Amino acid sequence: MIMENVHDLMMQALAENVFPGGVLLVFREGSILFFEAYGYANIFSKRTMTRDTIFDLASVTKPLATTLAVMKLVEQGKLDIEQNLGSVLPQFLVPKPGLGNEKGQIKIKHLLGHNSGLPDHRPYYEHLREIRPDARRDRLKEFLLDEPLISPVGEKTVYSDLGFMILGWVIEHLSGTRLDRFVNETVFSPLGLETLFFVDVNRPRLGNFAATELCPWRNQVLEGLVHDDNCYSAGGIEGHAGLFATAGELCILLSELLKAFHSRFSACVFQRNILKAFFERGKDTERALGFDMPARQDASCGHYFSEQSVGHLGFTGTSFWIDLDRCISVILLTNRVHPSRDNVKIKAFRPKIHDAVMKVVVNSI
Repeated sequence: MIMENVHDLMMQALAENVFPGGVLLVFREGSILFFEAYGYANIFSKRTMTRDTIFDLASVTKPLATTLAVMKLVEQGKLDIEQNLGSVLPQFLVPKPGLGNEKGQIKIKHLLGHNSGLPDHRPYYEHLREIRPDARRDRLKEFLLDEPLISPVGEKTVYSDLGFMILGWVIEHLSGTRLDRFVNETVFSPLGLETLFFVDVNRPRLGNFAATELCPWRNQVLEGLVHDDNCYSAGGIEGHAGLFATAGELCILLSELLKAFHSRFSACVFQRNILKAFFERGKDTERALGFDMPARQDASCGHYFSEQSVGHLGFTGTSFWIDLDRCISVILLTNRVHPSRDNVKIKAFRPKIHDAVMKVVVNSI
């Protein structure tokens, strides 16, 4: 399959400083059609990008760790997406001065669908970094309990890191173990995945990591430490960010999702009925439960993914898209925030590269 235009676009992106380096992987029905690495993993050391480079996935953590963990709890009968948050974490039922207990009425599906009424982001790290590391996660929970809603529950869609921080808390409460351990035991380990993991900031790992930002308050180029400020300050393992992976292992995970969705032979990690429920587009929204779906205008996945597609973006320059109808997946991992998050050229590049891929792959079917 000739993908010269795809290769040329990736080379052009390097020349135009869209990102210092990246890895692009395309697969269809279990066969890898394109898998190449480009540019630098670290511009200062001139370390080149390879197909085995490990990336900070940023918000891709939301679908591929937190949401999959929620699916496993649903499968185990420990959680129902129609449950109110207060029935799982009674702390949210306790009225707060001037707040009431509205957050206790948020349903799990509202957190997954980003219509809980919670705000998008809060710079909690500014406070967390000033206190003892062993007290930070408890303080983060206090912040989440105290955070007022910005709209009534279920009324408005606002993409929210806070909602997924709370989902991480829900998972840990119901599973009795840390988020990273639960998702590894129930999803990653059964699939033999070893380079799909969270990094505990107190126990950093060595590895072939793509560098991210020259962080102004951590005073270092981040490499193998989570870029997200709130996640880092809370220890590196949160529901909204913290997952690292190679493109190859993401390919294995997405392949299993596709197999289970289409009832084909798989490792039986996922149940089809649960996947189908989570992959259904919400009413009046461009989101499924925990996953994005193609926007009707200016979709980051371009013009050729079917409406029955799911994916997600990560702030660090990462993304994946799965066309469930055609069994095509595109994984684009870059270090576009290296050395600065001010580089936003990837927004215009994403639809171009996905269109170039799909023009070749769809025409070959």
